[in-house]
Amino acid sequence: MDATPSVEDLLRELAPQVLGVLARRFGDFATAEDAVQEALLAAATQWPVEGLPDNPRGWLIQVAYRRMVELVRGETARRRREDLVARREPDVRRAAPPPDEELGADRDDTLTLLFLCCHPALTPASAIALTLRAVGGLGTAEIARAFLVPETTMAQRISRAKQRIRGSGMPFRMPEPAEREARLAAVRHVLYLIFTEGHTASLGTDLRRVDLSEEAIRLTRALRALLPSDAEVAGLLALMLLTDARAAARTGPSGELISLADQDRSRWDAAAIAEGIALVTWSLPRGPVGPYQLQAAIAALHDEAPSTAETDWPQILALYEVLERASDNPVVSLNRAVATAMVHGPAAGLAALDAMDADPRLAGHHRLPAARAHLHEMAGERERAVAAYRAAAALTTSLPEQRYLTMRAADDSAAVHPAAGRLHRDVHGDQPVAGRLPG
Repeated sequence: MDATPSVEDLLRELAPQVLGVLARRFGDFATAEDAVQEALLAAATQWPVEGLPDNPRGWLIQVAYRRMVELVRGETARRRREDLVARREPDVRRAAPPPDEELGADRDDTLTLLFLCCHPALTPASAIALTLRAVGGLGTAEIARAFLVPETTMAQRISRAKQRIRGSGMPFRMPEPAEREARLAAVRHVLYLIFTEGHTASLGTDLRRVDLSEEAIRLTRALRALLPSDAEVAGLLALMLLTDARAAARTGPSGELISLADQDRSRWDAAAIAEGIALVTWSLPRGPVGPYQLQAAIAALHDEAPSTAETDWPQILALYEVLERASDNPVVSLNRAVATAMVHGPAAGLAALDAMDADPRLAGHHRLPAARAHLHEMAGERERAVAAYRAAAALTTSLPEQRYLTMRAADDSAAVHPAAGRLHRDVHGDQPVAGRLPG
């Protein structure tokens, strides 16, 4: 949407609220989502020119409601199903929306929308796209640009996701208590994946997709406001803040990647770190500790350390061991191996990496040879390090990562200055530690 930042922020805040009103009123999420997107586009065009209406939320509801009526009428005419529509779509003949109290316009349905967009019938990729569009208020073109795919491809992905939800017969309401926790885990995971893709883009020339990482933080803040007692939501927000706090120092003037050990820590966002540490401190004593709280605790140890050499690696290793027992994630095991090297030496870390060679989930992924390269470099085994750097560079689809790994392979000074502590950001705390695997 082409809009001033203030209008864009307002539209993204209001989008799920307006969609919730229509979806609850009409019982048709897919059509309601289309109507709301058209209302958002109208607002993005008109408001910067004509000024904000006195009641922006009411304005959007009115425009989206009228468009919803038009869409329902068209569907009725095409399919000759007036009787079904009369049962499912109350009073569609009205051109204007009913009063706010009849619509329930004062209710905030953001959490219900998040649960619906993270429906178990959807793939993670579809859930991410639908969440960004329905809850984040992003247009299809924006989402397509963020993931470097054609707009038509993203439109088809979103359309299929809505069709799956429609076909599931899922009503617009919160899941029953027995199902809610499992679905909440899916919501947290989708927000985590959005942030991870934004923090380190899997494709393209840019290291980051700032719009995605910022949107993930915004949505997670909203989720925490709705579920203030959920310790894992607090842990997820802490993890995002503590990771994103280092963003300004991750790249050089030409966009080149800077390893954690070489970053100017004075450029880290002290306010974000303080907020993240406060969230970790609040969440850890509350009930069973989940994986996001553990990852946030690891990130906090990195952010609190004055330097890589002064980092509390034994405590980080202990946290990785707990995290590894709690989750079957090979990237966690990889990070644990690197932390092992920092505590017990590179030989111990390399032995742990060797045990992962048979894991098919790491096959064809650059993380394993990248970690092995750094540990060989720590051990002074330059030839082995160069071979592993080159293997990792050939596997990554991120151009900044590829340039970094290629540079490390060609860096003659590394033979004189071993990489003690200069571990690649993918495997020691410069992104969410559980990481992301293909698919």
